[in-house]
Amino acid sequence: MKKILAVSLGILTAIGGFVDIGDLVTNALVGARFGMRLSWVVVVGVIGICLYADMSGRVVAVSGRPVFDLIRERLGRRTGLFTLIASFLVTLLTLIAEIGGVALAFELATGVNYLLWVPLAALAVWLVIWRVRFSKLETVFGLMGLLLIIFAVALWKLGPDWGQLVHQATNPHPTGHETWATYAYYAIALFGAAMTPYEVFFFSSGGVEEKWTRRDLSTERSNVFIGFPLGGLLSLAIAGCAAVLYLPVGIKVETLGQVALPVAVAFGKLGLAIVLIGVFAATFGAALETSLSSGYTIAQYFGWQWGKFVRPRQASRFHVVMIVCLLLAILTLMTMVDPVLVTEYSVVFAAMALPLTYLPILIIANDPDYMRDQVNGKVRNFLGLIYLALLLVASIAAIPLMIITKAGR
Repeated sequence: MKKILAVSLGILTAIGGFVDIGDLVTNALVGARFGMRLSWVVVVGVIGICLYADMSGRVVAVSGRPVFDLIRERLGRRTGLFTLIASFLVTLLTLIAEIGGVALAFELATGVNYLLWVPLAALAVWLVIWRVRFSKLETVFGLMGLLLIIFAVALWKLGPDWGQLVHQATNPHPTGHETWATYAYYAIALFGAAMTPYEVFFFSSGGVEEKWTRRDLSTERSNVFIGFPLGGLLSLAIAGCAAVLYLPVGIKVETLGQVALPVAVAFGKLGLAIVLIGVFAATFGAALETSLSSGYTIAQYFGWQWGKFVRPRQASRFHVVMIVCLLLAILTLMTMVDPVLVTEYSVVFAAMALPLTYLPILIIANDPDYMRDQVNGKVRNFLGLIYLALLLVASIAAIPLMIITKAGR
């Protein structure tokens, strides 16, 4: 049982990283417009996040220190500052969307406008961070998020033409009125969503919270190679449901209600109830991750005390940063900005910040002063450099494609 629960950190990170409010809508939107023709991006993203999350996890297990702390020490304050600014702004933008996602889930369940739920959602996130132990936090919301497996069951229940879905997946190109520019824009969005910066920072800081050592390397690998692929499979299932229900009739997905509809069609009210709980758990888990990651990055850069393993009084600045971020999320959402749209933009901006995030991790993973006998081998470095090239291309192309396609519209 202890070994099973030890994987919860990876499950929470995967659910929060792959299946948050933006990914729920984006994967359904992509499935409705392109079918499974962009599924290869999810696979590429899963491999990439597994590669770099494993690096960051090994750094923690060997050195006992989080990645961002070492980035500042190894590369200097100036380089670390660039990484801090880029990753923090993207994380804050994602946090805003996740709070909105929690509020939207309550709106679907109750019929009460989501704006009334925004302050309560932010307050609930703060209370959980303040009062709930890290081990309970990761276990409860990670395992609750697994209810989203109902998308995979719903896909089977809808009775799709599996040959057609495979044909779409093996023929990656736009169809109908879709252009290559729009196809490339959503490919970058999915790639950015799969490898958002806060995932590795939360994962490495969570390893410190869990007091990982060399003896926990097997647990770290289990977290990575079970949790993240699971998140990727859930993303593919969401896209598949939309491809079956919406693509044949040319309906675009733009709301959270449309994302959940295939499950309701397959299983009725019971299925809808299950998927709403899963959506709440996934978005709330992602809100916890992004809130904590905001505090982690700022505190680790400036050398402040941080973490849930110390009393709040001893890490007061760490908690103040999270409170300020939650207040900014409330103020932004109360302007009536669409939280789904916020996240769609956040994953594209995340793609721009990815090289600044992952290059320092690759450098530290090759530093024998920190890693000793656990430095990267030739295969990891080869794959790491390939992904850095992909990240660089995505970061350069993101804004031009956003302008050309009017954000995929």
